Amino acid sequence: MTRRDQSPHGFEEQLLADLKAHVVRRAEPVPTARTVGRRVRLPRGWRLAGAFGLAVALAAGGLTVQTMGDRPASTASAAEIFRLAADAAREQPELVARPEQYVFTEFLATMREFPDSGPYRTSRVQMWQSAGGLAHAQARYRPENEPDGWGELRVLRPNDPADPEKELDALPSPAYHGDLPTDPDELLRYLREHPVDLHLPESADEQAVYGGETMPYTTARSMLDGYVPPRALAALFELLAREPGAVVVPGDVVDAAGRHGVAIRMPGVIGGSRDFVFDRDTHVYLGTRDSVVRNGRESPFSATALLRVAIVDRPGQLP
Repeated sequence: MTRRDQSPHGFEEQLLADLKAHVVRRAEPVPTARTVGRRVRLPRGWRLAGAFGLAVALAAGGLTVQTMGDRPASTASAAEIFRLAADAAREQPELVARPEQYVFTEFLATMREFPDSGPYRTSRVQMWQSAGGLAHAQARYRPENEPDGWGELRVLRPNDPADPEKELDALPSPAYHGDLPTDPDELLRYLREHPVDLHLPESADEQAVYGGETMPYTTARSMLDGYVPPRALAALFELLAREPGAVVVPGDVVDAAGRHGVAIRMPGVIGGSRDFVFDRDTHVYLGTRDSVVRNGRESPFSATALLRVAIVDRPGQLP
């Protein structure tokens, strides 16, 4: 077996294992508790296990370590940037999918072997998620510096929170969010009634998590890992503009695709941070980046840089 045969395959396994573990860690604790009725799994939403955190939207949405550039920091507030992102979303062309089709996303994925140490590795990822939630997602990867190094198409299954090495057979929720409310107030009411399924471990206080005031925002952010049509996406960004605690990260951000952006740091992440990245000029959503804090020092761990989204008929098909 040649070195090329070994390298992409081994890297894919590590990337998949790390991303699945990372997705499990992303469940954000909610301090406020109140009584809620029966929790309903998001019928059009995204389950944390099985998708890469692409707010693939997805971005869901490429992972890329993003660096500070020479441009001046944005003077806009997080709420203003979200509203500009909403305006940009309305201008995007709308994709239409049937339940049996797939949401295709391509992104760059950069992450470290360990959260705060080791070299960064960049991979190009292509993912196919079931538009109607009728099948497991599938994906393939290659190191970004090896154009011919694509690995085999892999089926992605959610992990059991109690046993991260165990895969579950439960099908994911639909990746195509075609019938979400397009008014922010109506969307907020909908998200309160249909929280995303976090696949919490048995020891978690589900009532506190799903009944918290910030849970609708957690659900809204999770939808960026699927496809949200333009008007609904605009409502989602307008809703996120209301979330307390989001701040603009000082400085310029450059993703793996070389795009200059502005980053908004979202609240509620324990032991690290999660940033949403938008194009500095157009305010189109670009992806995410994640950092961990160890011994008072923040270290970039992974990030997402969405390249393209399309609707296709089957896994492995390219637009």
